[in-house]
Amino acid sequence: MTGITSTPGQCRALLYSIQSENNNGVSVLLTARANNPLAVNGIKNPGRVVNVCFFTVILFATLLTWREIVVLEDSWVASQRNSIADVAHQLDGELQMATGQLFFYRSGMQSALENPLGWSVLQQAREAYQSKRAEDSWSVYLNNQRTLKVFGISDARVAATPLLSRDTPKQDDELYAALEGGYLLRLASAYNSAPYQFYYVSRAGYYLTSDTDASADDTVAAFSALIAKPWFVNQTGRRNPARGIRWSMVNGEASNQDGRQIVASLPLDFERYWYGVLSMIFTPAQMRELLERAIQGEKASDFRLYDSSLTPIAFMNESRSADGFSPVEKAQLSRAFEEDTRGGLRFDTRYVSWQKLRCFDGVVLRVNYLSEGVRSDFGEMSIALGLLWLLFTSLLLLSWAVIRRMVHNMSALQASLQWQAWYDGLTALYNRNSLFDAAAKVAAACEARGEPLAVIQLDLDHFKRINDTYGHQAGDKVLSQTAAMMAEKIREGDLIGRVGGEEFCIILPDTSLEEACAVAERIRGRIYRREILLSCGQSVRISASLGISASDENDSYDIEHLQSVADKRLYLAKQQGRNRVCCRDGIGESC
Repeated sequence: MTGITSTPGQCRALLYSIQSENNNGVSVLLTARANNPLAVNGIKNPGRVVNVCFFTVILFATLLTWREIVVLEDSWVASQRNSIADVAHQLDGELQMATGQLFFYRSGMQSALENPLGWSVLQQAREAYQSKRAEDSWSVYLNNQRTLKVFGISDARVAATPLLSRDTPKQDDELYAALEGGYLLRLASAYNSAPYQFYYVSRAGYYLTSDTDASADDTVAAFSALIAKPWFVNQTGRRNPARGIRWSMVNGEASNQDGRQIVASLPLDFERYWYGVLSMIFTPAQMRELLERAIQGEKASDFRLYDSSLTPIAFMNESRSADGFSPVEKAQLSRAFEEDTRGGLRFDTRYVSWQKLRCFDGVVLRVNYLSEGVRSDFGEMSIALGLLWLLFTSLLLLSWAVIRRMVHNMSALQASLQWQAWYDGLTALYNRNSLFDAAAKVAAACEARGEPLAVIQLDLDHFKRINDTYGHQAGDKVLSQTAAMMAEKIREGDLIGRVGGEEFCIILPDTSLEEACAVAERIRGRIYRREILLSCGQSVRISASLGISASDENDSYDIEHLQSVADKRLYLAKQQGRNRVCCRDGIGESC
């Protein structure tokens, strides 16, 4: 051991060189440790196991929550469809009650055609008709004012119109039937049981209406307008072979601010002859009243009534009446109407449930907006489920972070404890127990393959003097750097460990005695040539004594025996002056 004094520049250069070489040695040791199967933890990658478990829990919680929300949504959709079906049923009932009067009047007029009354007042009405029928416009009524006026046009105008004819089988009887129908309408108007406007338009060129304010001043124009209406023209036998009620929407009178009329028309037939048309006219306001009565008991919502071509008729929510459908949405609804009688469609933030009417060529729609859905019971339950899922997921993620950190710390602690159990904390080499455990496995493998096995026992010379002179920290630095230098001179499959204070043992598989002696000599030379920098301005040169044994000497693979032989030869090397390698027993040339 020799002390050396250096300049500061030389000191820094030497320190850098020593640190670089020491890092290489540590890298070799860490690589050997990583490749050592004995250093594997009991559970590989526990952090991944934790991640998989928590991900599985979150996935199943999300799927269950989503399933419950879907069930709630299906229940809500079913409730909307049931609601719109109830409204449609009620509205059908209201319309049937209204249009039932048409059938009543038609039955009364058909009965009058079959069995006309013989009252003298009816005979007077017939005589008045015969006397006036050539006039351009005329009216007939009974003096007792208990029937409605009949307004008509001349024979010439009737003959000039293809759809009209006075050449009927029961011309007089039809007039009687019209007067009797007017009598019934007059009674209904008197008791306010007919709020809708009625017409009977005859192909014989006259008509009567429940509008008691009508006058004869514009009879020709009024009659011409009536027979041009679709609800009259479409009642021919070819266009209405079933002879049932037909619905149509037409432009109303000027007094009607809405400008539209919904007309239910019914043909009057007797003995296969078409005499005329009975019609009942509804205004949009009256249809809205019917819709209001139909939705009694329902919560306020956007109910709408459309005809089959999606022309709006009545709205319950006037503030949203302008919120119609785009052409694309109308096309989707039209296709849905053709495919089924009820259903529902989603449009952005709206859900539209619909139901066709049986007695009216139209459909009832209920438009639900997102804000309404959120405020409903189903919406509140869905929000509650979503918040519970969010709370559960947040707590689960927090737990995952805590457990992940704990697992990481436990894994690090386990690795640290395992490393401390197997390795020397100062030199990062195997400790005595782990070295001999690993060496026993290597020896058994070499014996099975018939390969030689060598053991090198190394001890630093005068190490106690370094501790006494420079302190234990300097001694620790010498030990750690010596370990790194030895690690540089061994192979990847060799084992090296610290078995005492300054004693080291190297296990060399597939190595003969002569080869082990050469390795030991290289290690001795490397240690002796190396100056170890203790601090700036101080360095030390150390030496080592080495003893070698091998299985090819006496064909023994017992590690304890080989280590004992190598240890004896180590002490022989010290007795002969230290800083040397002893490969054989005896003093003299054998070392």
